[in-house]
Amino acid sequence: METNQCDIGLIGLAVMGENLVLNMESKGFQVAVYNRTTAVTEKFAAERAKGKNIQPTKTMEEFVAALQRPRKAMIMVKAGAPVDAVIGQLVPLLEKGDVIIDGGNSLFTDTQRRCKELKARGIHFVGCGVSGGEEGALNGPSLMPGGPRASWEIIAPILTRIAAVVDGEPCVRYMGPDGAGHYVKMVHNGIEYGDMQLICEAYAILSNVLGLTTDELADIFSEWNRGDLDSYLIDITAQIFRKRDPETGKPMIDVILDKAGQKGTGIWTLQSAIRQSVVISTINAAVEARVISSRKVERVEASKILPQPKIEKFSGARDELISAVRDALYASKIVSYAQGMELLGAASREFGWNLNFGDIATIWRGGCIIRAKFLNRIVEAYGRNPALPNLLLDSYFTAIIQKTQQNWRIAVATAIGQGVAVPAFSASLAYFDSYRQARLPANLLQAQRDFFGAHTYERVDKPGSFHTEWMEPETHSTEKPAAPKPAGKTGE
Repeated sequence: METNQCDIGLIGLAVMGENLVLNMESKGFQVAVYNRTTAVTEKFAAERAKGKNIQPTKTMEEFVAALQRPRKAMIMVKAGAPVDAVIGQLVPLLEKGDVIIDGGNSLFTDTQRRCKELKARGIHFVGCGVSGGEEGALNGPSLMPGGPRASWEIIAPILTRIAAVVDGEPCVRYMGPDGAGHYVKMVHNGIEYGDMQLICEAYAILSNVLGLTTDELADIFSEWNRGDLDSYLIDITAQIFRKRDPETGKPMIDVILDKAGQKGTGIWTLQSAIRQSVVISTINAAVEARVISSRKVERVEASKILPQPKIEKFSGARDELISAVRDALYASKIVSYAQGMELLGAASREFGWNLNFGDIATIWRGGCIIRAKFLNRIVEAYGRNPALPNLLLDSYFTAIIQKTQQNWRIAVATAIGQGVAVPAFSASLAYFDSYRQARLPANLLQAQRDFFGAHTYERVDKPGSFHTEWMEPETHSTEKPAAPKPAGKTGE
């Protein structure tokens, strides 16, 4: 293959990188590849890339020389310093108008910085969220590109061709400026954490309270996947329960250690939510569940010391509890997405991204890990009201909560009574109960803050800020309008 002939190049030939290259080539694009370890490039060229329109290169100079102008180079390396290192090698070899695409799970603030730095040098930079795992990368991922619109337009013909397609619609849309794409991907991953934990809690109730076998669990999840819960994660869960360990003959799920890992995007989502003052309690519970699961040795010791609840054998109707767990899973899932969408809205306002929630839900319908039939309903909800403040307030989702609420409470109460930890189910229900209440006990909290720190409070019957001298005798009124606080006032 001659130089300057490749439509796009990709740096970083781990599983995702290799599969994206094969996806691009299968859609008619010529692709140059480079990996820091040449042996990895050579192995790929000799095996999976053999006989295809894929040009292996051994140096960064050779890689850049293989690309058509304007050059389009996609980076698929570990987030953080490795991305900066690759950009540092690439930039001196590129020209104004060339495009760098970061397809890794980069922190959105890094993407904002890189966009600014590269814009000053006349180079386009796109931070593109890529979801779907290795299968999605190969057969069609969900793509979330962010950066200057002009940068997106240069690479749009390629990304549109390689994305997953649902109902004739490619699962890629321009998200917004600078870090918007990577932010949307970060929240996607946070919702993914929530989805996975909620499914795990459904499994915990069904197996611990009802003692269901893995075959029974597989049948239940398969049935759920034919209804409103139809999704990739429910589908693979049913398949997981059917799998047997070839070594022991036991169900595969029973030989896997209950110690979860994480790569950081869930924690980034929590950190951003705290900064935005947005409640994402379902995702928070999911991240914390992974953290506590990782303390396996400590939990085993604790199980020998700490008192267990007095549990009586479940005497209710089996099928009714299965239905209750299904409804709890569905209602909690809606809460998780409502929280994720609210977080996206807060960031959109802060950073001026003008995110389109209908577009986001549209591209999450295929290719990505959280793809689900349910996302069509979210697209419709934002079609009805693009400024919807909370997904729960859409008539379709309000009706579902109306229908599932009683069962949701039964599932959570049963789990608590039986000593089964359901942190994400519980957090979702508590969020719903807090959000739907016109009056919360925060009036007492405000009184406490005013008592110990003179932080003042508002009243229900007249405007203004007020302070009470709480320790004075009650012989006369002690409330007075709050005076302006002096500089350096300490308190909570």
